[in-house]
Amino acid sequence: MYSILDQKLKLIHITASYKPAYIYGGPIQSVGKLCEALGGLAVSGDGLGIDDLQVLTTTANGTRELDVKIGAPILMNGVSVTYFKRQTKDHSHFSIGLLLGLRKKILRYTQDHSNNEISKLQTPNAKLIIHIHAWWNLVSVLSCFIAKWYRVPVVLSPRGMLTAYTFGNRNSLSKKIIHALLGKQLLKYCHIHATSEQEKKDIFTFIKPKSITIIPNLVSFQFPVSSTHTSDSDTFRVLFLSRIEEKKGLELLFKALAMLNIPWLLTIAGTGKTEYVQSLKRKVEELGIHQQITWIGQVSNEDKFNLLAKHDLTALTSYNENFANVVVESLSVGTPVLISKFVGLADYVADKNLGWITGLNIEEIKTGILSAYQDIEKRKEIRTNAPLLVNTDFNDDTLAKQYVECYKKVLVAQFPFNLK
Repeated sequence: MYSILDQKLKLIHITASYKPAYIYGGPIQSVGKLCEALGGLAVSGDGLGIDDLQVLTTTANGTRELDVKIGAPILMNGVSVTYFKRQTKDHSHFSIGLLLGLRKKILRYTQDHSNNEISKLQTPNAKLIIHIHAWWNLVSVLSCFIAKWYRVPVVLSPRGMLTAYTFGNRNSLSKKIIHALLGKQLLKYCHIHATSEQEKKDIFTFIKPKSITIIPNLVSFQFPVSSTHTSDSDTFRVLFLSRIEEKKGLELLFKALAMLNIPWLLTIAGTGKTEYVQSLKRKVEELGIHQQITWIGQVSNEDKFNLLAKHDLTALTSYNENFANVVVESLSVGTPVLISKFVGLADYVADKNLGWITGLNIEEIKTGILSAYQDIEKRKEIRTNAPLLVNTDFNDDTLAKQYVECYKKVLVAQFPFNLK
């Protein structure tokens, strides 16, 4: 007897930005890695594989546009990606071409070829799921509206966008308008993918979705390790490697470091809005610690892991972080982490004893850094054990199959009458 799980799966991933727009930091890496893993995944024996996977995105690259072919699929690391021009810049990313392209693909996937009309959208033969990444931009919200209109199941990965902190922070007025007019109802239609227990808790305080599934991000990391770390200096080398923005809590890290009476150096790798970066530079001058801080800007993927390995500690004292790829990247080369309890991977780091967890209190952060500096044996253990642990716990194939299982559950929930 026919089952909805008997056929291959068709996936459309919607994201306002995609490789090589690395200016947007971790989410670009995670979305790209997921699509590449799904595209190459061969699922045998469970009745559900990937028949077709496409990415629809815009040319967004900060204030600039990517120099890519427009409106036609191109292969990016084995993934079919179509880029569309956007009519508005960050953070709205409105693209009429993308929305029309999505509608066209939905109609093609769900068309009843026997009479060349849309007689019954999303029949079992369609097996189509739309996976949307991030929220609060017009690509995500309006794509979700189109999917709901045509009754196509939606998986939404908010990427840290559905939290009280994010809702009330930057562009809060426009977010409230979007939420009131469209967002609230659309979110109830979605099956949510969260990357951590922390993100799940944040989402449930914001919305009650159809379902919610926790699967970690897929993260590119270096394994086996070719570490360049040396321990011949008394100076404690701390690294911040992330996009520079308010939620990262850099000012908290600065104040904590300024209170320490140990020899330390801080490297800041990343970019952000010029005005905000300049305000941080003024802050460190006021604290009298500017000579101990080096700003090196954005680091290439090729150089990132060598930079991580050269430091004694990676610090991320964020106000809110749904996952934080840099935690896995740092541990993959054996560099311990100090992170706030509001970072999505805080539970993982604590459970595996791979670093230090703090609150957002300056004194607490200072104590955490001092503990990391003094506990040389723990740092040595982490440098030995962490690479093996993350290579096992964040294995691409294992995680990709969990995403496929998530899609399967979404189809079953959407079309229970086709189970048998």
